[in-house]
Amino acid sequence: KYDPTSSNAPIVLAKGMNLVALKMREVAEEHGIPVIQNAPLCRAIYKATRIGQEIPVDLYEAVAEILAFVYRLRSRGALRATA
Repeated sequence: KYDPTSSNAPIVLAKGMNLVALKMREVAEEHGIPVIQNAPLCRAIYKATRIGQEIPVDLYEAVAEILAFVYRLRSRGALRATA
């Protein structure tokens, strides 16, 4: 989650490995939330953070690229504003 009015960086809302990660992807797809696969970034976030914690500075650029993609989808109407 990223809200620039309330935090300095995106916040980790959930994380999981193996079956938990698979279930998270399934639920996202069921709700029309795009799933972007980037295993190295996911592993880095998983290792470096806890739920509720901000993304570390060294991952800002990679996460910013994903957020930019999501914002482009949203601006084209291809994604709900709540996703």
